[in-house]
Amino acid sequence: MNQIKKLLIIGFVWPEPNSSAAGGRMMQLISIFKENGFEITFVSAAQDSDFMVDLAEFKVTKKSIELNSSSFDDFIIELNPDVVLFDRFMIEEQFCWRVTEKCPKAIRILDTEDLHCLRTARQKAFKENRAFEIHDLLSEEVAKREIASILRCDLSLIISEFEMNILRDVFKISNDLLFYLPFLVEKMNEEDLQKLPSFSDRKNFVFIGNFLHEPNWNTVQYLKEAIWPLIKKNFPEAVLEVYGAYPSQKVLQLHQPKNGFFIMGRAEDANEVVKNARVVLAPIRFGAGLKGKLLEAMQCGTPSVTTSIGSEAMHEDLAWNGFIEDNPEEFAKKAIALYQDENLWKESQKNGIAIINKCYQKSSYSTELILLVNSLFTDSESHRLHNFMGNLLQHHAYKSTMYMSKWIEAKNNN
Repeated sequence: MNQIKKLLIIGFVWPEPNSSAAGGRMMQLISIFKENGFEITFVSAAQDSDFMVDLAEFKVTKKSIELNSSSFDDFIIELNPDVVLFDRFMIEEQFCWRVTEKCPKAIRILDTEDLHCLRTARQKAFKENRAFEIHDLLSEEVAKREIASILRCDLSLIISEFEMNILRDVFKISNDLLFYLPFLVEKMNEEDLQKLPSFSDRKNFVFIGNFLHEPNWNTVQYLKEAIWPLIKKNFPEAVLEVYGAYPSQKVLQLHQPKNGFFIMGRAEDANEVVKNARVVLAPIRFGAGLKGKLLEAMQCGTPSVTTSIGSEAMHEDLAWNGFIEDNPEEFAKKAIALYQDENLWKESQKNGIAIINKCYQKSSYSTELILLVNSLFTDSESHRLHNFMGNLLQHHAYKSTMYMSKWIEAKNNN
């Protein structure tokens, strides 16, 4: 009988699948490992939240941990995991040296969520009112930390093909250290569309996104200031409902019912909100990774209008489920056309199903991931031996991280 393998997930925050795509992504990972017989423990130094998922319902053990504390060493020695998954590179920086020291045989996996250095560099270029260039990444401070983290791990999960290409072509990361894993959803067909609200049963434009994520806040500002006036000018009865978790006061101040611009706050059920809207608007101007809100729109049979950044790496060579437009005037014009033309709307809906079935099928990736993880169990020594740069970074960087952490712990104890 095969021994049950233990997976330890160290989270930046507790998963909130109804608040962010990152939370949904984490639950997809948990599902894959659970279905393949792993015993899972999820730990985090974050505070509990009102909207975190109940991990016990998924038969996942939950435990709170402390930063810069040797209590984690005792915990991980006792748990003795076979695989440790770090949720974002900052968590790898904080805990991986302890994992390496106390459980050297454990396979170390990094889930990047998206390339933070790409998001940061694009945001910086946007604020400087210039076009982003790939070479901007080479001078980005976050890139140095993030790439070091990827090199130190046995495997990194990358959500976007565009980001896979950046890691291989710009940063020269070996394919052996990378695994492409997009969002994973169930297959759909036209019968599934028939179960969704029809064109005539839907109303209003909608935007949805977690407001703690800077690209979402910027998108809402852009909608309010540049795009919504153009839509209202040619479609006076138009209504836009803006949903999102953790809206700040500056977000709530954009609420303007007289102009058809409604700040709705957190959606109790994001799926229901999108399912009953006629068109999703997402004029995203910077960011990275894949946009969960746009995949969710496809699942809900809701066409969308977005930008080239919004659609990046999301649809391969397939037609978008609506329009991709960077010019605000064209964006507004196509949003109105998609809202009013039922035939165009239905055609766009079908495009979304084609994208889902080609690009996001769980069966296409989950088996390969588990096979790769299992191969690392039997060949980790050779795998690590050939990752010389990772070994080099462990030797030098971990010493500084380790001693800084020990200094903070000693200071806290005093």
